[in-house]
Amino acid sequence: MITLPDFSHEIRLGGRVAGIDEVGRGPLAGPVTAAVVVLDPAAIPAGLNDSKRLSARRRDALLALLVDRAEVSLGWASVEEIDRLNIRNATFLAMTRALAGLAPVDHALIDGNALPPDLPCPATAIVKGDSKSLSIAAASIAAKVGRDAHMMALSRQFPGYGWERNAGYPTAAHKQALLDIGVSPHHRRSFKPVHNILYQDKSITS
Repeated sequence: MITLPDFSHEIRLGGRVAGIDEVGRGPLAGPVTAAVVVLDPAAIPAGLNDSKRLSARRRDALLALLVDRAEVSLGWASVEEIDRLNIRNATFLAMTRALAGLAPVDHALIDGNALPPDLPCPATAIVKGDSKSLSIAAASIAAKVGRDAHMMALSRQFPGYGWERNAGYPTAAHKQALLDIGVSPHHRRSFKPVHNILYQDKSITS
């Protein structure tokens, strides 16, 4: 049985409650992106859900409504920060940057099982929160649409990897392109498939 997200967590907490979610932990290329959304209880768009359960067209339509009716902020951590900090800490950095883009909130609901350190407000981690909390679901949509648009733009600068289709995730075609074209400046060098190619190239030429 598929459950739909609701507003019960936000109602129980009261005050300004933000939903936080990220996208882009698993790709071989591109930044990790986090979004924070504070919904207006009187103007919640119908149809909010985990972004993975929505079509791209529906996500775009819902984000337009969210920008009009809610408070939305995106935060990013770069490929360089991912390689330096590791993906977990870079994700936390993107979340804190997104949160800093809004006026202070009373509580944050965060998708997952861990909380970023040094948050400026109390927070609760909710496993599979994008399917349980409307605020987190809204954040999942904003993060997904924002990152997909960024990867689409990068795909025009660095064609051949299929980022306009795979958003940097390790599809078979993307991994083959790495072998055929090589590693771009936007690939995560700390991720094993990319690291292995760089290491092999170094071994062959040394």
